[in-house]
Amino acid sequence: MKPLPLTPELERVAGRCVWFKEPREALANPPEFLAYVLTYGTHEDVKTVRRHVTDEELAEALDDAPPGIFDGRSWAYWNLMLGRDPAPPLPERRL
Repeated sequence: MKPLPLTPELERVAGRCVWFKEPREALANPPEFLAYVLTYGTHEDVKTVRRHVTDEELAEALDDAPPGIFDGRSWAYWNLMLGRDPAPPLPERRL
């Protein structure tokens, strides 16, 4: 997945959705950042991110999502929105 630009609008979204990291650090890992936005972001947060990310990149982010971020409802919704029905299983931690 391509890196996300460090724009003021994306830094604001990162600060809200990935509150425990500095925005630049959050944006440096696009699959993780997108997982947090798709799970915890507002409609406005998602609209902001969608100006920078294609459907194909969102699908790639779902494929590369770290375990433990998505809840079942968000996972099912975003997979459905990207034409992936039924949704694959949620990412699982491997020990």
